[in-house]
Amino acid sequence: MAASLTPFLRDRLRQFLATRGWPRALALRRVVAGVLVLCAVALAVRPPPQARGEPTVPMLVAARDLAPGSSLRPADVRVVRAPESVRPPAALTSAEEVSGRVLAGAASRGEPVTRARLVGRENSRLATGDPDAVAVPVRLADPEVAALLTPGAHVDVVTVAPDDGSRAELLAANATVVTVRADEPGDAMRTGTRPGRLVVIAVPQESATRLASVSLGQPVAVTLR
Repeated sequence: MAASLTPFLRDRLRQFLATRGWPRALALRRVVAGVLVLCAVALAVRPPPQARGEPTVPMLVAARDLAPGSSLRPADVRVVRAPESVRPPAALTSAEEVSGRVLAGAASRGEPVTRARLVGRENSRLATGDPDAVAVPVRLADPEVAALLTPGAHVDVVTVAPDDGSRAELLAANATVVTVRADEPGDAMRTGTRPGRLVVIAVPQESATRLASVSLGQPVAVTLR
């Protein structure tokens, strides 16, 4: 410590110590302690990165903990400012972009909301690895089965063959569960069905149209892989 001081300060320090009559070791410890205190004060008053001029950009985050399958409202999200280097490339920037969209997986308070977290083409592509995959909502014949499904689960979607009620017909093989939604109020009345959870499944595009049309007219079921 003494070697790093200028000759003038070193001499003054020695003179001060000699005048006080402190033991050398005790005096050095007190000097070091004083320097550490000054360093701590300097770090405490140091302005944060944003105050030092680091550029920030808007980023949409969850305003509260959100369950998978939630239909987002403006009150569910908020806009914060974050350094550009830490914002995910797919992060959204305004509540209008997510209003009415469905959240595929759970999100905790403060977590960035990205396009990939919302039910849609990008989420389906990431869930299946197929750039042409699309999401199809189906209501299962047995609503209790939906409670066994989680985002990312792989299932086969089946129905009864129209020409033979005792034979199962495969509608989609190795489909990926995107999310499971709870019934919105009034769903049972609007659809004429008993309450049940809507399952959103990502399937290849060539299977999507038939799966959607069949599920509207007759019950469908899934088998877990």
